[in-house]
Amino acid sequence: MSNTSRSPEAGADKPSLNRREFITAGVSLALATMVSHGAHGALAAPNRKSVTIPRRKLGALEVSAIGLGCMSMNGGQYNPPKDRREMIRVIHAAVDRGVDFFDTAEVYGPFVNEELVGEALSPIRNKVIIATKFGFHIEYATGRRTGGLNSHPENIRKVVDASLKRLNIDTIDLLYQHRVDPTVPIEDVAGAVKDLVAAGKVRHFGLSEPGMQTLRRAHAVLPVSAVQNEYSLLWRGPEKEELAIFEELGIGLVPWSPLGAGLLTGTINENTRFGGPGHTDYRSSNPRFTPEALKANMALVELLRRWSMRKEATPAQVALAWLMAQRPWIVPIPGTTNPTHLEENLGALAITFAPAELAEFNAAVSTITIQGERLRKELLVMSGREAPLKTRQ
Repeated sequence: MSNTSRSPEAGADKPSLNRREFITAGVSLALATMVSHGAHGALAAPNRKSVTIPRRKLGALEVSAIGLGCMSMNGGQYNPPKDRREMIRVIHAAVDRGVDFFDTAEVYGPFVNEELVGEALSPIRNKVIIATKFGFHIEYATGRRTGGLNSHPENIRKVVDASLKRLNIDTIDLLYQHRVDPTVPIEDVAGAVKDLVAAGKVRHFGLSEPGMQTLRRAHAVLPVSAVQNEYSLLWRGPEKEELAIFEELGIGLVPWSPLGAGLLTGTINENTRFGGPGHTDYRSSNPRFTPEALKANMALVELLRRWSMRKEATPAQVALAWLMAQRPWIVPIPGTTNPTHLEENLGALAITFAPAELAEFNAAVSTITIQGERLRKELLVMSGREAPLKTRQ
C-alpha cells in the first residue's frame, strides 16, 4: 500500500487554511512546466531535462528523496480508477520534476497498476527506478484475491516473470515481499530472490511490514535495501525499535501512507465519509477514520495547520518535511492522481526544521493521542509478523 490520495468528499467543509494557496511558485523543485499535451490530447513524451531533486540511499540503492506511489491511480483501494492517459501524464510530470522512484505491486488492481506503470515508464527505463511487490495469493485465471499469502519460492518466480511482462522491463529494481508469509521460512524467500538477482531479474530486495527478527534473518541471506512500513505523524510506531534496527543494518525506510491516508493534508474533517460508486475506499473500514476517531484526530490536523502557517507551507508539506527530517535514509512515497498535489508534495523538499523547531513540534505532537487502530484486524495481524524458523533438511 502506498497511497495518500485526498478523499473526493474532503472538500465539503474547507479548512481555514486552503492548501493550494500555499503552493509557492518560487519553490525550485516545483518550477518545471507540467508535461504538455500533444495535438488532440495525445500523450507527450516526458521532458528529458528533469529538475534536480536531492538523492537518498536505501541500502545500496540511490533514489530521489521523494518517490511516487502509484496504487491510487487505478488500484481501486481509495477512489475509482482514473483515466489511464491522465495518470500517465501525472507519472511523466513526476519524471520531469526529477522523481525517479515509482512504487507499484502485483496486487494493486490486481495487475492493472503494474501495467499502467509499465506503459508510462518502460519507454524511459534508463531514467527511473521501479519497485514492485509479491506475496499475496491471487488466482491468476480470475484475478481474484483470496485473502491469503503465498511466498513459496515457485510462486515468487512466477510472480516476478509476470510482473516483468506487465511492467515491460527486463529487471525489477526493488522487489519487496509484500507481507511475511507465516508458512514459509524467510530464508527460503530471500534465497529465491537471491537466485532472481543472480539471474538478472531483480536488483535489490525489500520487505514490507516484517517482524524485526525476520528482517535480520532475511538480511543475513541477502542484503535488504529497504523496508516499506507505515510511518507518518499519524502512526509513529517505527520509532519504538524499527528505526534503530534499520540504522544498525544500513537499511532504508520507505514509508507508505506518509500523509496518513489523506488526513494530514488538512482536506479531511470530522464530517468526511468515505467510499462511493465504483470503488471501496479502505478508509471506510479503517478504525482511525470512524466518525468518533476523526473528531478526536482533528487535533493533529489543527496542529499541522498552525505550523503550516508558520512555515508558509501546506499541512501536507509540513507533514512530509517532518518525516524526511527524522532520518536521511527515509524516502516517502506519497500517492496522488492530481498534478497539483504532486507539485505540492515535492515542495516539501524546500522546508526545513531547525533543531529547536523540531523539538518544539515533536513536543506538541506528543501531547496528542491518536484514536483508532491503524488498520482493521485482518490487516493488522499481517504487520510485524515473524516467519517460521527453517528446519534442517
